[in-house]
Amino acid sequence: MPFHKYLFTPRLFKEYDGTKDVYEPGTLEKYGDQLLTAVSINNKNSSKSKPDVEPRLLHLATADTFLYRRGYFVADSVGTLANQRAQAPRNKPLWISSLPCQILAYLAIHTFGIRMIYPGSVQLLQSYIEPMLLQGRTKVITQDKGRRNKVKTADGNGIDTMFVDNREKSANGRTLVICSEGNAGFYEIGIMSTPMELQYSVLGWNHPGFAGSSGRPYPDQDQNAIDAVLQFAINRSRLYAGEHYPYPDVKGVVLDATFDDVLQLALPRMPESISNIVKIAIRDYVNLNNTELISQYNGPVMLIRRLEDEIICSDDGNLGTNRGNFLLINMLKCRFPNIFKPEQENLAKDILSKPLEFLRNDSEDLCLSLLMSYLSDNGNNGTSRSYPIEIGDEYSSEQRDSMAKFLIKKHLQDFKSTHCTPLPREFFQQPWEIPSDTDFVFT
Repeated sequence: MPFHKYLFTPRLFKEYDGTKDVYEPGTLEKYGDQLLTAVSINNKNSSKSKPDVEPRLLHLATADTFLYRRGYFVADSVGTLANQRAQAPRNKPLWISSLPCQILAYLAIHTFGIRMIYPGSVQLLQSYIEPMLLQGRTKVITQDKGRRNKVKTADGNGIDTMFVDNREKSANGRTLVICSEGNAGFYEIGIMSTPMELQYSVLGWNHPGFAGSSGRPYPDQDQNAIDAVLQFAINRSRLYAGEHYPYPDVKGVVLDATFDDVLQLALPRMPESISNIVKIAIRDYVNLNNTELISQYNGPVMLIRRLEDEIICSDDGNLGTNRGNFLLINMLKCRFPNIFKPEQENLAKDILSKPLEFLRNDSEDLCLSLLMSYLSDNGNNGTSRSYPIEIGDEYSSEQRDSMAKFLIKKHLQDFKSTHCTPLPREFFQQPWEIPSDTDFVFT
């Protein structure tokens, strides 16, 4: 082979010819790989301070599909559930006085900050785990008949995806699970394995800047990535995703080991002296606020809480500070405002400070019947829910307490594990939603 091809042809990792051996490059090819890897790492590290475009809100999507989203490894996206809120206008004197913090926040995020929030985008880490990624990818392709595709986003990134089609294997295969990894996760060694064990059809993807995906994991690029992945899921024959289409409702969203607002995780881990810089950096550039986003979604949601999670708790070892608790309370407060009054919010915080196995409620059948009756009487009894549901305005405090306990149990599962433990198949369930009809109704 001519010498120039050792430098300019694609790198070969594996030939899927039935053998288990990984491709072994020749001497010149190996040196070329090492040279180009070093140049790539240096180029990515030196380009972190380039400015990025304004953020946009993430859209949720796709019929007969549900989204499985994993929480974050250090400080934490449905997409990733990455969201950026519009900035409130600052008055001019305040803006001028905060200008030094603005500059420091910008420099921090665009150099080391984004790599702290998304350690999976660090090239040195990717180089270290490359053999594991190759092994995982090989297994999915050879044993599970996975199909790898590169999906182009609206901003020009190429997103590495893996699709496993189980529609002909089981009834579960008619439902597609789109798996969004955490901030240090890769589809090759990530959360795809759990729904695949249950014979769902599965579509995994890597964040921009992770493994085979180009770009960087800023929220606007992550939003464009999940947007393109969802369009690809709807119409796999179209690999270029340049338009933003309205999506049908998703079948449900599963949020595993996640949080309400990344700022609440970042502040306790940073020196108090730089808290103002941290707030500006996150709110202006990486505002991952799941509470704001989930309030705009009307579909079924299930949260999975790790009881020994060492990452998502703002106070290590204190279950009551697990930020998933606050996401659940805020979501239920938005959906059932007349149930979750301040008294019931305090009750919910107390309940969630302990494992759910200690929660007792003898009125579950009655609560379900009351919800179904209310929806039927108020024209909200179809297959598509509309929130908020105003049930409970005339309830007593005891009735609200009972309904609050019922709703917490229906929207949350506890899993006794640490943050990174693979989710057992028995915990992966489609989210609960209020049934649309029944044979009888309690009054």
